[in-house]
Amino acid sequence: MIKSELVTRVLAQNPHLFQSNIEKIVNAILEEIVAAMAQGGRVEVRGFGIFTVRHRSARSGHNPRTGAPVVVNQKNLPYFKAGKEMHRRLNKPELAQE
Repeated sequence: MIKSELVTRVLAQNPHLFQSNIEKIVNAILEEIVAAMAQGGRVEVRGFGIFTVRHRSARSGHNPRTGAPVVVNQKNLPYFKAGKEMHRRLNKPELAQE
């Protein structure tokens, strides 16, 4: 799902709201998540999951074409861990097949 599809689904569930207002709300939520993560914080949405930042230290690597050593700088990467409710809904127990 892309952001425009999310806005469309929220609009379908709330026809009394304007699409432009829903777009502003979705953008504000996403911007706040990014801002909190940029400051090194974590964002927890109960039943959905947790957004955090993972840090990768600087290391030495190699160029796969030439084999020459290359310095890989430190990186900060976004990380998402699904909440218990989402995990449960994604992994519904299947009927046992015999």
